[in-house]
Amino acid sequence: MAKNEKRVQVTLACEVCKRRNYITTKNKLNDRERIEMKKFCRWDRTHTLHKETR
Repeated sequence: MAKNEKRVQVTLACEVCKRRNYITTKNKLNDRERIEMKKFCRWDRTHTLHKETR
């Protein structure tokens, strides 16, 4: 079974501490722009905004 080429892996980086904390997938056909999510940063110990990095 081949992997679906429409979904790509992206890395999410914290906007406060700039660390790359999460790896997730997104559908590049539906979500062209970079994604942003509020996720828990274990170094800041709070929920902060995480943005997609290259």
